[in-house]
Amino acid sequence: MPGKLKMGMIGGGRDSFIGSVHRMAAALDGDCELACGVFSSDPERSRAEGAALYLPPQRVYTAFEEMVHAESRLPPGERMDFVSIVVPNHLHFDMTMQALTSGFAVVCDKPMTWSLEQARQLEAMVNRSGLLFALMHNYTGYPLVKEAREMVRAGKLGKIRKVVVEYPQGSLAAPVEASGNKRAVWRNDPMRSGAAMCMADIGTHAENLAEYVTGLKIVELCADLSTFVEGRRLDDDGSVLLRMEGGARGILHASKICVGEGNALRIRVWGDAGGLEWEQQQPNTLSFKGMNRPVEIRHAGAVYLSEHAKRNTRLPMGHPEGFIEAFANVYRSFLLSLRARLDGREPDPANLDFPTVQDGVRGMAFIAAVVESSQSERKWTRLPV
Repeated sequence: MPGKLKMGMIGGGRDSFIGSVHRMAAALDGDCELACGVFSSDPERSRAEGAALYLPPQRVYTAFEEMVHAESRLPPGERMDFVSIVVPNHLHFDMTMQALTSGFAVVCDKPMTWSLEQARQLEAMVNRSGLLFALMHNYTGYPLVKEAREMVRAGKLGKIRKVVVEYPQGSLAAPVEASGNKRAVWRNDPMRSGAAMCMADIGTHAENLAEYVTGLKIVELCADLSTFVEGRRLDDDGSVLLRMEGGARGILHASKICVGEGNALRIRVWGDAGGLEWEQQQPNTLSFKGMNRPVEIRHAGAVYLSEHAKRNTRLPMGHPEGFIEAFANVYRSFLLSLRARLDGREPDPANLDFPTVQDGVRGMAFIAAVVESSQSERKWTRLPV
């Protein structure tokens, strides 16, 4: 298929942090361009946003249904090849289903849907359609997260015993929604966010990272959710004990009320032969702790990394890579796989290493189990998948 792949976007106007990140990440390798979009529920604002992004007026739409219908009537090579969905949680399901029904692949922000029931329906639709679907768990795109996973797979840690993953933020330590903070307002609304706020927004990142690095699924959990800021309807803090496949035990902590914290996502994993540690705010180093030996520090870009980690490394050692590049790695794998599909080829298995609809179902099952556990007198709640 000649030419750049064409992305449509729903949501993600210029004042949207995550929309800009998606556009930059998709375009970083020069293989994709923004072709069309609906950037606001306000038609005038959508047109203004599209003009500011240098899109032709006829490719800036006022509703998602209009965009999907119009784009599907354009010839291949001109129409959008996939749609990136960056809107509040309650809109993900209908828009993704409509895109898939119309024959378009999808990249969707997390959590995947508003409810577990919707997630299961979406999984069935993806399986029926055969179309590509990527869920934007961007932290899986970091080179040293890939390296951590490869080390676990290679048995360098031995049998996994303990996993500790945490994601403290201070972004909602104060009632910023009262002053009209748009992202805080919808996330605190159960009709738009779903059954959880903190655990849906960042707890699912921690859950996904723990399962991705270890290759082990969470089987049971014991959760305690809290709402510290007065007037909030959903959780802004949570602690979870985990039981994982193979007998491993874990602790997951996510919070939006930790004053002074930025995005302090960190994972530590220990097996019977060694342990590792990675932190998102220092993403270019990975610590490995073997039995009775000095701590080993692995660096992004180093020649000694696994082939999979090197495949996702963009710069030589010593040149920092970060958030945008991790996003871009997820997009690159998705786009390479999509181009193969559009050309009638099977994607390279190495390029299929991006979060999928199954990861989305896992995330929604995690949220459902956490909420149920926190409200229950039982100690352990099984994940409903």
